[in-house]
Amino acid sequence: MDLKLISSKLEQLQTPQGQQSQQKFDRSQYFWKAPLGKSQIRFIPYVENKDNPFQEVFFHYGIGNRTMISPINFGDKDPIVEFSKELRKTSEPENWRLAKKLEPKMRVFAPVIVRGEENKGVRFWEFGKQVYQELLSYAADEDYGDFTDVVSGLDMTVEVVQGNPYPQTSIRVKPKQTPLSDDNASVEKWLKEQPELFKYYKKFTYDEMKTALQDWLNPEDGGEEVGGSNDQSSKKDEGYTLNVKQKESFNEDEFDDLFKD
Repeated sequence: MDLKLISSKLEQLQTPQGQQSQQKFDRSQYFWKAPLGKSQIRFIPYVENKDNPFQEVFFHYGIGNRTMISPINFGDKDPIVEFSKELRKTSEPENWRLAKKLEPKMRVFAPVIVRGEENKGVRFWEFGKQVYQELLSYAADEDYGDFTDVVSGLDMTVEVVQGNPYPQTSIRVKPKQTPLSDDNASVEKWLKEQPELFKYYKKFTYDEMKTALQDWLNPEDGGEEVGGSNDQSSKKDEGYTLNVKQKESFNEDEFDDLFKD
């Protein structure tokens, strides 16, 4: 018998299915996380949109013990966004606070080559609004030109320092124009072979997201409480059983009525 094969099968049977899929996905192959200290990177043209390397993506955090990508990224209706809008039609401060929590949060992704790790190919760097604004200011400044240009672009230094409580990221543009690589074959490969960004996020249906929201609003109904032990912000809002009619909880019919055209 092949003992390694037997051990692998045993491990698969003992591991919940959801965790199996997570184990198979090595995020570091497709996404780059800036480490503490300094790193040198090069933004490259995005294969899906050569005019703009930045892809804005909207997520819901802390609902259903998971991160859910919003359907608005695909031009579809989002029941959580719809519910948030209904909450804002009321005069209750708590409803407005919850509406703000439920609104999808923007993250930005861009394809980069990390200097010293060129053998790993193109990966997406994910960052937030502050870094995005800084990068857009460089992109809008004619003095820098097109820093993604493969012949006369610019590398950037990304520095991450440990803040309190979160790491702080700063960016500095290298002043010297340089080619992306002296190896034309590598350049051609990087421009064509890039990760498919949305491939790595589960696309939930309208009904799945609606159910996750309802379960989170009314966890006593037996639904899965959302947020998880690692979502500190959700701990403050565990008492929410919000409804736009200013009662203590929603029943299923009232909840469904909010989504009728």
